[in-house]
Amino acid sequence: MELQMSAHVDETTKHVVDVVSVVTVVGTLVDKLPAIAAMFTIIWTVIRIWETETVQAVVRRLRSKIRSKE
Repeated sequence: MELQMSAHVDETTKHVVDVVSVVTVVGTLVDKLPAIAAMFTIIWTVIRIWETETVQAVVRRLRSKIRSKE
């Protein structure tokens, strides 16, 4: 079975993957890959938590309170 990149993958996605690839190579060459991987993992986890319904409900509630004070 052969994997092929879909034709609908946009240019931004390709650039992001290219950057991650370069960072991985550079990180490996300078023995910093574990630290870089940990940083990306932390950032990804924060993004995923931010996207949860619970956090978004809290944010909406806080924004509502701020707007009502103005």
